[in-house]
Amino acid sequence: MAKEIERKFLVNGEFRHLADKEIKIIQAYLSTDPARIIRLRICDNTAVLSIKAPVRETVFTRNEWEFEIPVGTASDILEICLPGRIIKTRYKVPFGNHTFEVDQFHGKNEGLTIAEIELSNEEETFEKPAWLGEEVTGRPEYYNSNLI
Repeated sequence: MAKEIERKFLVNGEFRHLADKEIKIIQAYLSTDPARIIRLRICDNTAVLSIKAPVRETVFTRNEWEFEIPVGTASDILEICLPGRIIKTRYKVPFGNHTFEVDQFHGKNEGLTIAEIELSNEEETFEKPAWLGEEVTGRPEYYNSNLI
């Protein structure tokens, strides 16, 4: 079982010129139950079905399983997902010894930009770039599953 250890921050500055990759993402959900989030994500020419579940007594860590599926199959599954879609552009921004994934949301979430960093353990330290704002890790209103 894979673990995801992640911290989230609002973004308060320009970062795009630092990005080394840009990805267009469409995201939908089959379940937004916090005990078992099932997400479908189509990124450019790939599609991934993900299952996430919380780990007790922690804010940063979740169980996560990801399965790459054919884009055609993902398009079919998209039809039975819960109402609402997340449309965003993800920028991969290297900084220090890590890479931040910065999501700039479109559509009904236009104007929201969130940076995420994945860590190897909950105590791992990392450099914070000047454009990184308030930490929102663990705040449900910033979970992608609640932004649909």
